[in-house]
Amino acid sequence: MAVAKVKSVALSVSHKCRNILAAGWEAHLNTVKADNKGSKNEIYTSRVHYMIHKGTPYLIVPENDMHNINIIIDERGSLAVFSPIRGRVASLLKPSKTPPRVAMTGDVLRLKDSKVPIIADSLKQTILKEHEAASKASYGVSAILSSAGATCRPRSEGLLSLLSEESSYNILKFDIGSCVYIDFNGSSHNIELDSFEAPKADLLMPFSAKLVDGINQNDSRRRALVMFCFAYFNVIARSAVMLSIDHHGFDVLAKVPQGDILTNPQYHWKEFRFTFKEPAKDAEDFCRMLVGLEEEGLQTVKSCSGYG
Repeated sequence: MAVAKVKSVALSVSHKCRNILAAGWEAHLNTVKADNKGSKNEIYTSRVHYMIHKGTPYLIVPENDMHNINIIIDERGSLAVFSPIRGRVASLLKPSKTPPRVAMTGDVLRLKDSKVPIIADSLKQTILKEHEAASKASYGVSAILSSAGATCRPRSEGLLSLLSEESSYNILKFDIGSCVYIDFNGSSHNIELDSFEAPKADLLMPFSAKLVDGINQNDSRRRALVMFCFAYFNVIARSAVMLSIDHHGFDVLAKVPQGDILTNPQYHWKEFRFTFKEPAKDAEDFCRMLVGLEEEGLQTVKSCSGYG
């Protein structure tokens, strides 16, 4: 059959790392436990919130969290950020695979008192832009976002209250010393910091978890993913889910035949990458390009069936 042409370009490890950092807002912070005798070898871990500002992670840590005491004695720390996988995809991956994550080591630093309100205001302005973009989204984008499950809470909801003047949180700077990307299979990939471009503020990745889950919650949207596999890869899938999205395209996890379907009707989950002709600027742009791919794919299917 004549398969529709779609350029499938795998993302580099650096791109995957950047996407995870841009999409998330929760992380696990590890610091060395301290007492009145100084640092000990025990590690204290808790979940904190974070944002990337001008290439630097800033941690939003409760005032009563032990990290604030620990870093007075020993500034060393590590930060782990998991890919924000929710809903159907999370249930498919458990327990065989762990979501990809970014693991960083470095120093956890206090900000000068004069700099705290400047950073807090900058982070707040970023969040307000995201909140405004969501409130002004088109009907199509709003429908997808509202379809997402309750576990897909956007960071604009969670962080706006934390960055208010009444909030009892400290803002700490995480000075990155090393960075590693860990994939689905648990393999580690070192990131060269000299060439690594940190994520910038944008209006797509903060919505990625809700867009992915919103698509996966809808039967007709998942059927469109099955059609994508057929139209663009000539693969007949029994089912498919959106795995991840980014500015350059998206990844689909599809249940496809393993070997000869007639003699050995076994199926397994396989990942397919779909790349846009040009980068999507924001959530509106991404959904528009997704619809364009769907229309092109439908024309291919109609042509093959003789109805085009």
